[in-house]
Amino acid sequence: MIISTNKVSLCMEHLKEISPRQYQQDIFETAKNFNTLIVLPTGMGKTLIALMLSAHRLEKFPDKKIVFLAPTRPLAEQHLNYFKKHLSDLFGDIQLFTGKVTAKDRKKIFQTADIIFSTPQCIGNDVKNGLYDLEDVSLLIEDESHRCLKNYAYNYVAKKYHNQTFSSPWHRIIGMTASPGSDKQKVSEICKNLHIEKVEIRSREDEDVKKYLQKLEFEKIEVDFPPRFEEIRILLKEMYNKYIDELKHRSLLFKPPTKINLIELQNRLFLMTSKGNNNFNVLLGISACASAIKIQHAMELLETQTLTSFDSYLKKLFKEASQGKSKGVQKLVAKPEFNVVYTMTSELMIKKIEHPKVERIRQIVSQEFSRFKDKKPKIIIFTQYRETATILSKDLNITLKHLGVKSKVFVGQSKKMIGGETIGLSQVEQKGIITDFSEGTTNIIVSTSIGEEGLDIPEVNSVIFYEPVPSAIRKIQRAGRTARLMKGKLIILVTKKTRDESYYWSAFHKEKKMYSAIQSITEDIESGKINFSDENKFEKQKTLI
Repeated sequence: MIISTNKVSLCMEHLKEISPRQYQQDIFETAKNFNTLIVLPTGMGKTLIALMLSAHRLEKFPDKKIVFLAPTRPLAEQHLNYFKKHLSDLFGDIQLFTGKVTAKDRKKIFQTADIIFSTPQCIGNDVKNGLYDLEDVSLLIEDESHRCLKNYAYNYVAKKYHNQTFSSPWHRIIGMTASPGSDKQKVSEICKNLHIEKVEIRSREDEDVKKYLQKLEFEKIEVDFPPRFEEIRILLKEMYNKYIDELKHRSLLFKPPTKINLIELQNRLFLMTSKGNNNFNVLLGISACASAIKIQHAMELLETQTLTSFDSYLKKLFKEASQGKSKGVQKLVAKPEFNVVYTMTSELMIKKIEHPKVERIRQIVSQEFSRFKDKKPKIIIFTQYRETATILSKDLNITLKHLGVKSKVFVGQSKKMIGGETIGLSQVEQKGIITDFSEGTTNIIVSTSIGEEGLDIPEVNSVIFYEPVPSAIRKIQRAGRTARLMKGKLIILVTKKTRDESYYWSAFHKEKKMYSAIQSITEDIESGKINFSDENKFEKQKTLI
């Protein structure tokens, strides 16, 4: 390894097979001296910067230790393996904390380990229970730090660490994320919780980054919303509007009837009844609100997912009604409009009609496989719902088997019944799918949000969004799966005249807003207007943000 710059510490001599890029070296120099929030798109080497910094801190404070936190155990384990691969054995003991390691053993290990990888919940609980403190930690790294909001365990650990080491010369906190979000207030909250002194942000378009990345081809594919689907939606919308009008008439709903606002209203009404308020108006409001949420979910499935999943949801509501689970559901499915919706859907299912995006996915995958000819491409298809992932994966394996398509569903751990089958993957199963994908045994992964964050999924040729996501964070994480070491393609499917369109533009504007918000906060820090490293000062200055 040859590194010409004088800026890199001698600690680099202890790193194996590492050739940092210029922007990584520049960010490393900042993070050496300041608590830093590092914002880099997925696949641009945040972990390498953390490795360089860890080596530097261990060299500078050899009797201290490093704590590296990640939101999930597989991600923490992934970071540990990366460190073991690239860090010289001279740096000593590297350990992974999991629930399988007893509290008694964790206490012993913490005293002797040099670098500890863990979830924030594990470290947080140990510190809370007095197993050990964080006074001898020279570097706290919090990966996926956009989670540093509200009562997430990251905040407790960061606060304890800050309080115990703030006056010491080895105090250092690093946050890493692909995107901290687009709201300035929330980004400021993250910086406050991590006591950030500097923000280092790069995008694919920055000059010092662009030269290292491959071309990313983008395509937005619009599909028509079928007329028969529109007829069903009109009936659902009529029922939905009646429930919304009822909530307004009862003086319960004052905000726009968005999904978030309805769920907030539902929670507020439940809270009122839990405190003994059994007012007739509130009870009827709970029923109307629950029905409105169910219809809104049904419309989302119809507009953006698959007719199969929409049909399954209608059948689920009928089943709940027959089991007497809810009077509100019983009233909902008894409505003539609801039964017309079900009849129309059943007729379409008999004719084997599906959402046009399903056929479009087949066409896209077929084109990609034809484009690569002998060499099979690697593709990730992202979708919001597990049932959609299952439907798409099965469809591709059946209809495009002749092209060599081998697709698998990649979802989280929780078990869920879909179509009579239990879907949900253990961490071992998740690992196996990623290995198969890496080795080419599987060439398509149809993934829910589990595939967005952090996991070491290999470079892919194409990333396809089955539907747009309204979150800038999730869009950036998904898109970062391609066009790193080889040319890549990003394809987003949008159903016209549905919420797909609003979600698409929402993420687009939020991403632009994110860079503006971070730039503004960076200027506030540099000018001294805001001081996130001092909680008291921050509270006084918060009104300026």
